[in-house]
Amino acid sequence: MTDIREAFEAAYGHAADGVWSSPGRVNLIGEHTDYNNGFVLPFGIDYRTSAAVAVREDREIHLRSTFAEGEVVGNLDALTLESMSGWSAYVLGVAWAMADAGVDLAAARGLDILIDSDVPVGAGLSSSAALECAAGAAFNELWGLGLDKLAIARFGRVAENKAVGAPTGLLDQAASMLAEDDHVVFLDCDTEEARPVALHLKDKGLGILVTNSNVEHEHATGGYGDRFASCAKGAEALGVTTLREIGADDLPRAQELLDDETYRRVRHVVTENQRVLDTVAVLAAEGPTAIGDLLNASQASMRDDFEITVPEIDLACDTAVAAGAIGARMTGGGFGGSSIALVPLDKADAIASAIRTALSDAGMREATIFTVTPSQGARRDH
Repeated sequence: MTDIREAFEAAYGHAADGVWSSPGRVNLIGEHTDYNNGFVLPFGIDYRTSAAVAVREDREIHLRSTFAEGEVVGNLDALTLESMSGWSAYVLGVAWAMADAGVDLAAARGLDILIDSDVPVGAGLSSSAALECAAGAAFNELWGLGLDKLAIARFGRVAENKAVGAPTGLLDQAASMLAEDDHVVFLDCDTEEARPVALHLKDKGLGILVTNSNVEHEHATGGYGDRFASCAKGAEALGVTTLREIGADDLPRAQELLDDETYRRVRHVVTENQRVLDTVAVLAAEGPTAIGDLLNASQASMRDDFEITVPEIDLACDTAVAAGAIGARMTGGGFGGSSIALVPLDKADAIASAIRTALSDAGMREATIFTVTPSQGARRDH
């Protein structure tokens, strides 16, 4: 990454007051369960988005980044959803969400902000939540708001939903704010209770291999919204507010009431919730080497029932397991993005090579493959 303090001074002509950062995330298991008030199990990764920030004497927010030309200017007295567009909506949207919820920003001063990031964009690793949470952490400290981490995560989600227009749940922002080294975050999206669960990857010589298919996706458009709508349709037909309220025993009734496509969408969410609970239990009882079947079952459900994978992802997962991975699955919203494989570190290079060869032999685009380490959530770095 760029030396962000030097870049800030070059951009604004004065020093930053501080640098805040927040990680991208990988979801170990629990996909499309968050907006159904279900269970998720994400972790922060060692790729981060940083915000260098200095307080101004007026009420303007000046935004620059190392990845886009020019400057965006917003005003705390005139923040509207209509005034936001592009990448700046992820930052200004957090301030808007705070004000809209009644957080007192009357004494808040404007800010000069420079954003830098090494979280891959469009890879299903939640570069958007990393940006929202880095900004939210900076706002919280510099404006003296006294918000806890989960509150900041909620404002990031509101920004994503309303300023950006992506109907996501709380998973991404909660992971980015609450992550801990070598842990996953077990989040109940109904009660919003969260707790760390030890992974013990270091102890077992294991790592997470990410395969970015380089098939880009965008949640504000396309199939993500369709899946959200299918889940809402299924819940309404079953007489519940969200799919969190039904379990495996309800699936025969669901199959009778619903058309085949909606039923399969519902079945994925119900079974995925159970897989999250099972993964937490297995991690505690047996450790990470025993969760492979759950990861593989999740991948099959996303492929066949929720239909959000792409051929590149399916081939990468199948190849990883055949080459010695403990388990593999797509991670993120789908329709491109990345898959993960839980691998013995001494086999990581061989598994990555096997994936590259399989994709090449199939005439598919070249993937970007790297390992990630479960890492700390949002923090002040300087």
